[in-house]
Amino acid sequence: MVGVKESGERERERQEGPSLLALLSGSERRSRGRRHTGRAGLRKRVRKRSGALFAEQSGTMLSSSSLIWIGALLLGLEASLTRASDFQHHAYEEMVRALFAVQSDCPYITRIYSIGRSVEGRHLYVLEFSDNPGIHEALEPEFKYVGNMHGNEVLGRELLINLAQFLCEEYRAGNERITHLIHDTRIHILPSMNPDGYEVAARQGPEFNGYLVGRGNSKEMDLNRNFPDLNALMYYYEKHNGQNHHLPLPDNWELQVEPETLAVIKWMQNYNFVLSANLHGGAVVANYPFDRSREPRIRGKTTYSATPDDKIFRKLAKTYSYAHSWMHKGWNCGDYFDEGITNGASWYSLSKGMQDFNYLHTNCFEITLELSCDKFPPATALASEWLANREALVSYMEQVHHGIKGMVYDENNNPISNAVISVAGINHDITSGTDGDYFRLLLPGTYTVTASALGYQPFTSMVTVGPAEAVQVINNIPNTLFIKNNGCVIYRSRFDVTILHYLTNKGPTGSFLSLFLYIRKSWL
Repeated sequence: MVGVKESGERERERQEGPSLLALLSGSERRSRGRRHTGRAGLRKRVRKRSGALFAEQSGTMLSSSSLIWIGALLLGLEASLTRASDFQHHAYEEMVRALFAVQSDCPYITRIYSIGRSVEGRHLYVLEFSDNPGIHEALEPEFKYVGNMHGNEVLGRELLINLAQFLCEEYRAGNERITHLIHDTRIHILPSMNPDGYEVAARQGPEFNGYLVGRGNSKEMDLNRNFPDLNALMYYYEKHNGQNHHLPLPDNWELQVEPETLAVIKWMQNYNFVLSANLHGGAVVANYPFDRSREPRIRGKTTYSATPDDKIFRKLAKTYSYAHSWMHKGWNCGDYFDEGITNGASWYSLSKGMQDFNYLHTNCFEITLELSCDKFPPATALASEWLANREALVSYMEQVHHGIKGMVYDENNNPISNAVISVAGINHDITSGTDGDYFRLLLPGTYTVTASALGYQPFTSMVTVGPAEAVQVINNIPNTLFIKNNGCVIYRSRFDVTILHYLTNKGPTGSFLSLFLYIRKSWL
């Protein structure tokens, strides 16, 4: 019967043209009729392998909804017809099983590790995606997503579980966009920073959860008010020409923070993260630093508190907002945010927050994503929320490849760690990692960049950053080289600029080796 059925399909294709099944890839056609178990239940998936289309459908392939499928394919819509029952809330044990299931399905591109434990002893598990899991590759940026910092704000937790499953599935399907992202980026996903608080909130559930029930950890401490306060020190340094990056932590700081906060800070110190987002709930807006106002608090009054990188932070926030289905429209949850973004202090001022700490103590740029009006949405809303956020989650990760990156060596080709990379006109420096590589997020333009290190003469060069806009479909754009008057070769296209700084020891002549550029594709 199978042979007769397949023969009949081929005959219909010959007479009538290719059917919907003929549009599927070979591996997906072979999987037709296969029963899938687990979170997704019975599910079929259609993928356009260029990455331009992600679509999925539940139930039998040839159902009454086939017309919708054909319309979506013809229009090239990035839509997904996913049954709401395929999505569910995950308690701690279920979340752990889901993460390990992804690792089992994609063992060669994933790794699970714990950064510490909560107050009640639950592991803070991170799922890593990379073509070389567990290894930092020079010139490959590190990215992180953090969810469920407030235990009762649960959508981010579920979205990050969905994202992990999506990355694995699309990589296995050969999606070029996802493949290049994983090959060129080391991605770290922490679905729950506050698993203890989640369990408290989950016991009440979506229908009866209070606005603050489960927000803090098991000691009812708000983890987003628990990081060392570096803003006050930064604002003092601004007035007295002090240090503008990697601000020192106060004495005995480890005794002043919660175990979850301590674990995340140690995580930041051990990995040279470049870009991050922290997923929250209770509003729909992309919030960028600074969170703490420079001005004294005045009841009923807020003030914009810009970082030296305000323009790039606004660009990062708008990347997520405009890729989200409705965040950019502004009106959400009874509030209005122009273009769906806001400066944190302009909204309301808070101290000891995580996104400001990232910027002031590490190389990492982080924004806070408020993703739902309902802090604990019902399971029936999770499918639509996933579709609303999926493209934004991927597009935001791609932003880690915008700007310049490079290596800092001495004259003997030894990498120099903790070299300071400064950009004229932007009063915020970053440093090179243990392998001598650095990453500096920048908007398109021409910049004066200086590399310096203790015991070495500084070296300054001009670099030009091209538009480097993230795209959904990989195109073969011809490479373009620009030769600057100083002999530097500048690479300008969709790919970023990579620079090798060669520094020499201080000596009588103070001479330097030449500046070299190393061109490497980012596959945005």
